[in-house]
Amino acid sequence: VQLQASGGGLVQAGGSLRLSCAASGLTSSTYRMGWFRQAPGKEREFVATVNWNGDNTGYADSVKGRFTISKDNAKNMVYLQMNLLKPEDTALYYCAARSARNSGTYYSPRGFDYWGQGTQVTVSS
Repeated sequence: VQLQASGGGLVQAGGSLRLSCAASGLTSSTYRMGWFRQAPGKEREFVATVNWNGDNTGYADSVKGRFTISKDNAKNMVYLQMNLLKPEDTALYYCAARSARNSGTYYSPRGFDYWGQGTQVTVSS
């Protein structure tokens, strides 16, 4: 399984960015996908998750109403639309995939089995 995240950048507070994650090697339709982020000196934290069908999503309270996770199964892509960005959203954002055999909570990094490299999001005030 390979995950490739892209779309990060520098944006002013109140602006928007869309992160993309290209997934390859997924052989089961039972995968759940997620986005996590990690700021310097902090632990990796949950941002958003979506099931394979795209009809079940979850968000961290800090991004609810501002971020939207979506999937395009035909293209094997996962997206994170980020609106009304705040300086506290600055972090390295990671795309992750969870297999059906993982029984951990998907609000924790331990609930995901595969990780892409991060893409940096910097929000200036």
